[in-house]
Amino acid sequence: MYKARVLIGFIAGLAFLLIGASAGAQGAAQDVNGATVFAARCKSCHEPAVERAPTRAELAFRTPADVVTALTVGVMAPMAKGLSRPEIEAVALFLAPGQLGSAGTDQMCTRNGPIKAGASDWPALGPDENSSRFQPNPGIRSADVPRLKLKWAFSMPGGGQPIVVGDWLFITNRGGKFYALDAKSGCVHWAIEDASSRTTPMVIRSAISPSGWATFVGVGKRVVRAFDAQTGKEIWHSEALENHPASNITGTPVISGDQIFVPLSSGEEVVAMQPNYSCCTFRGSLVALDLRTGQKQWQTYMITEPLGPTRKNANDVQMQGPAGAPVWASPTVDARRGLVYVVTGDSYTDAATKGDDAIVAVEMKTGKVRWKNQVTTQDNFIVGCSGPVKVANCPTPTGPDFDFGATPVRVVRGARDLLIAAQKSGIVYGIDPMNGQTVWKTQVGAGSPLGGVEWGIGADGKYLFVPVSDIGEIFDEIGVAAGAPPSAEYKSPGKPGLSALDPLTGKVVWHTPAPIASCHYAGDRSKDYAKGACVRAQSAAPAVMPGIVFSGTLDGWFRAYDASNGKIVWEFSTTAQTYSTVNGNPDQPGGGIDGMGPTIAGGMVYTMSGFNGAARTGSNGINVLLAFSVDGK
Repeated sequence: MYKARVLIGFIAGLAFLLIGASAGAQGAAQDVNGATVFAARCKSCHEPAVERAPTRAELAFRTPADVVTALTVGVMAPMAKGLSRPEIEAVALFLAPGQLGSAGTDQMCTRNGPIKAGASDWPALGPDENSSRFQPNPGIRSADVPRLKLKWAFSMPGGGQPIVVGDWLFITNRGGKFYALDAKSGCVHWAIEDASSRTTPMVIRSAISPSGWATFVGVGKRVVRAFDAQTGKEIWHSEALENHPASNITGTPVISGDQIFVPLSSGEEVVAMQPNYSCCTFRGSLVALDLRTGQKQWQTYMITEPLGPTRKNANDVQMQGPAGAPVWASPTVDARRGLVYVVTGDSYTDAATKGDDAIVAVEMKTGKVRWKNQVTTQDNFIVGCSGPVKVANCPTPTGPDFDFGATPVRVVRGARDLLIAAQKSGIVYGIDPMNGQTVWKTQVGAGSPLGGVEWGIGADGKYLFVPVSDIGEIFDEIGVAAGAPPSAEYKSPGKPGLSALDPLTGKVVWHTPAPIASCHYAGDRSKDYAKGACVRAQSAAPAVMPGIVFSGTLDGWFRAYDASNGKIVWEFSTTAQTYSTVNGNPDQPGGGIDGMGPTIAGGMVYTMSGFNGAARTGSNGINVLLAFSVDGK
């Protein structure tokens, strides 16, 4: 299976969320033979790995808590059905020895001054309601960007995009610690131990918090939690927003007025690999919560067709559908129209639905769908269906897995505005927000199951900035160079790089290919012959300031581009050295740049190096948050 050898898992990577494991639990697990449990229950999917499932060698880089969570409350819980807690913990300990490093020891700040808003804050993923990823007041001039130097580094497992308000920085990770750091030095104001998350926090002024500042985060158990941003004390936590065992929150919730909008996704397309699994039942949705209490106001499902039996698989298991349409990405708010926009993922079955691979407008107050634009039909996909030997639950036909993973961006220019959505197919769509009709579409990449456009796009009012991954084509290129036959799946060369488009017409203004550059993957788990090969896929979301676009690549390079012409004006290899981190790791490696992208605030630029994103290429068990400032001051 060529694809099985070259693609690194999206859903499988999402499944392994981190929590703490106690010494007592490890002691109990030592009474069980983890190797025996692995051989009986795990080996068939992981040694050798089936398609997107991580290999045994890849699993060795996980922490024990990582595996425990996946098998108890994560997406792998259905596959662990019947295993006792000691058996689960024994498997986790059996796989632990290959873990890279430690997250370090928190260095607490000697002073915790009050949170004070500034003109240069980045308070949410977007950071504005248009999800533009544009910082109009960066605190740094474009002319000074070439003088950026590293100021501090901080180790953590996983790790996403930081949020900055004043001198406070907030960041979650899969190790379970939700941090409030000093944005200028990296010391720790507070850390919450049990908030494993892959979403970006939100920070707002709010009367619900004793300090007047509140922060909100979606955690691994399909729950949103609210904290006092000054102290880290919990204010409320929501109910579990979805009871499907494979469901999760991957997209960052967004706030508008007194509502929080929460997207719900799932890993059922991995669970569906089991031959005795009745595939499939999950439906992606958007949930609205009351900001003050966390109470659910409404939940709108992206698939509205009724669930029903379809056919029996080769093992005589009754299958059902339609299912799928997970909402991977953060929503975008249009408060003037009273709408929130979401984009959906693929279908898991061959039962017809109009909910997958769609751009959807939902009324903020009622949850009613105003309009829906499905751009790809029959994109039916589960893991294990791409090679010559297919799992029992494969849909027919099997789609290309071209769902949406990038938050849509709203661009307003004078009296005109468009909603822009970018797909893993490599196609960017300009959508009329009034009625959902497609105004234009532009192909910027060849497309692959990991992008095309994977995690995000940005805009500065004049141009739309679109990073392209095309990682499937890159792995095909690497494989052919190593003597493997070319894949029939990738019929045209990839176009990894960064493009600027006119947002009103879709015309490509410039394209800068991702440079072929050296790297050093300290913890790389790329497939077989790709090991050690630098992968220049540009899948991470960008960050934009006046005149500059910051964008990273999976080979660990972080670059600044001239927004007018695409010329690279500054670059930094995050894998060319190790880092002495604020929290005590003297030799912390960097890695690939993937996921939610950088943050620009207060004259500084932040990026996560080694983030365990969709591809996991170049990522480490322990990753590093890097903070840059002019001349490192």
